[in-house]
Amino acid sequence: MKSLWSDREAEEFRGDLGLRVYTSRLLGRDKSLVLHGGGNTSVKIQEKNLFGEEETILYVKGSGWDLETIEPQGFSPVRLAHVLRLAELPALSDPEMVNQLVTHMLKASAPAPSIETILHGLMPQKFVDHTHADAVLSVSNTKDGEKRVREVYGKRCVVIPYLMPGFDLARLCAREFKRQSTSETVRRKHGWWYRTTSPPEGSVPMNKPISDASSPIPRVARSF
Repeated sequence: MKSLWSDREAEEFRGDLGLRVYTSRLLGRDKSLVLHGGGNTSVKIQEKNLFGEEETILYVKGSGWDLETIEPQGFSPVRLAHVLRLAELPALSDPEMVNQLVTHMLKASAPAPSIETILHGLMPQKFVDHTHADAVLSVSNTKDGEKRVREVYGKRCVVIPYLMPGFDLARLCAREFKRQSTSETVRRKHGWWYRTTSPPEGSVPMNKPISDASSPIPRVARSF
């Protein structure tokens, strides 16, 4: 994979949210990473609220926005503290989860937060990328996908079985993240997650895992 990062272009984007917009667009340009505009990204930013108190805001891609063309207003600003409290509940229906996220945004006019917002919040790193990389899916979507993912990546990533995006998935990931400490995650039949403390240079963090996943594809294809 070739990095699409340009220092000249990056200089046009200010602040953490600006860089999140730019790096999200870089991911969106690569069609081997984001199928039909899919995938989502986020950034955690310290801000002062109306009362002058510092709080962490999770800016997560809003529903209906395409990564390739996303603007700052395409990110939903959700109070991270409330997101993390939701993750501690023993159960939560998806409709109520959506309601809780929407009612704890900073801007009433912002788009509805991604259904995977709690999952973004659970990852402590500042920047989180989630893509549907073709190469990774070609390995993880096989009948014995977890075994094949381990053959490719070993223990460098958390492997999550497929669950529909929502609260149950967030709870499972919370448990597995505590058990397996790593910056990379593969969700079977869904995609790849990468998280970092500094702005990822577009697809650069994806280069090695996707190259690794591409190597066994011909052998995996014969296993179907």
